Amino acid sequence: MSDNQEIEVASSPDFVTELLPSAQRTALLYHLSYLCLAKFPKLERVLRERAVETQLLFGSSEALLLKCAATSKNLVSTLLPALKVAVEKDKSILAIKSLEKARAWITEIVDKVGLMVDRYEKHNRSVASCTSDVIHEKAETEREKNQTTEEIEANEKVVRDLEDQLKTNNEKIAQIEATIKQKNQELYNHVKETSRKRSNGGFFSSLLPFVGAIVKLFEKGDNGPESAAKTQVLSSELTQLSIEKSSLMGKEWSIHVRMTDIQLKLAGMKIKNGSIPDPVHLNDVQKCLSRIQNILIQLQKFWESVGVMLEALKDETFANEDFIEDSDMKQTFLDSINSAQGHWKAFGESCLHAKSIFSLQTKDAYKFLETSPSTLTPEQWKKEYDTVIEDLNKINPDPFNAKAPAPIAP
Repeated sequence: MSDNQEIEVASSPDFVTELLPSAQRTALLYHLSYLCLAKFPKLERVLRERAVETQLLFGSSEALLLKCAATSKNLVSTLLPALKVAVEKDKSILAIKSLEKARAWITEIVDKVGLMVDRYEKHNRSVASCTSDVIHEKAETEREKNQTTEEIEANEKVVRDLEDQLKTNNEKIAQIEATIKQKNQELYNHVKETSRKRSNGGFFSSLLPFVGAIVKLFEKGDNGPESAAKTQVLSSELTQLSIEKSSLMGKEWSIHVRMTDIQLKLAGMKIKNGSIPDPVHLNDVQKCLSRIQNILIQLQKFWESVGVMLEALKDETFANEDFIEDSDMKQTFLDSINSAQGHWKAFGESCLHAKSIFSLQTKDAYKFLETSPSTLTPEQWKKEYDTVIEDLNKINPDPFNAKAPAPIAP
């Protein structure tokens, strides 16, 4: 592109056309990302740092644009008119001094603009690093959520197995109790039948409800070997059944204790699993940060274009400085200075316009950082989210992504 074309760009209204929507989008996308990190405190802190850095960078951009505008104004209103007077009156030494002063002013802002370009590039890398943090946290959150879910499923299976064991154990206890009841009845009938054949049957009959006592008396009495043997067998069977029942009841208690322990752990896991945020929110954050990176690249290009314009204006300003001491070519230099004045004036006005845009973004656009999204109720969160989406949709045209993300719940 030729110098003249570059100078025309500097005086064009399009010079700052994209600045306002870009700056507005940046704040809104940070706000949207911030909301989506409501349950990610570490990422919330990192994002807040990046947003503050952006805000400070915009503040520095505002200050530099003000300096550009002030330099342009000084050149137009003071230095270039003085240079013209010096040339017109053939005061070449004074004219050369004025030129050198102008060169120093212009070189200073050119250098500062170059540093600003570097700052935007560095900040973009910082935002890219934040994006990497989000991707890493998303992977970690999904892993933790999956791990907790697997642990919950494993412990739920343990509880189901214990419940099955308990059911089987209780069935065995019921069977033993039924057998004990049956054996007690057999012993009762046996003692009753035997006592009927004895003269003291009435005495045994009066003790029939107390089978254990009857057995002891019965064993001491003279009831015949057959009857005594049967009594002994039934008594031994009852003793063995009681031992088995006692063992099963001990096992039942052990199962209850273990089940209670697992159920308490399971409850804790479910609470933890419920507190692990849904990593799907990080998808939106990642998209927003990518858009912010694109915007920062656009702003970096803006500053690069400012640098190009300054170089073009510098060349225009000093294009014919060799004619200062040549009286015949003096008018050519004066004409070039008049042309440069007009371009510097237009450039300064554009810088003031751009400066006002950055100024707006350094005041209230980042007030959302004052409140942690974690403190918002679901209703407040959704209302704030919907407001941000609505504001994003009002900015047209959107060169990065015309479709806003669908609302999500906190």
